[in-house]
Amino acid sequence: MSRAAIAEILQKIDALSQKDRQALEKELAARAEAEWKRVARQARARARRNGIDQPAIDRAVERVRYGRR
Repeated sequence: MSRAAIAEILQKIDALSQKDRQALEKELAARAEAEWKRVARQARARARRNGIDQPAIDRAVERVRYGRR
């Protein structure tokens, strides 16, 4: 996306009423949350395929925090 297109979008956002801007912010937050959940699901699936589960993560964290036990 070009800088001009971004500037145009920002100008349109600035021209919105407070109510419309709040609705836009809510929609953008919902989209960001949905994207985060999608990426997290993919990461968890990849970790499972690689044999990484919560106990393995806990052991790794304990080793880093407290040294080998």
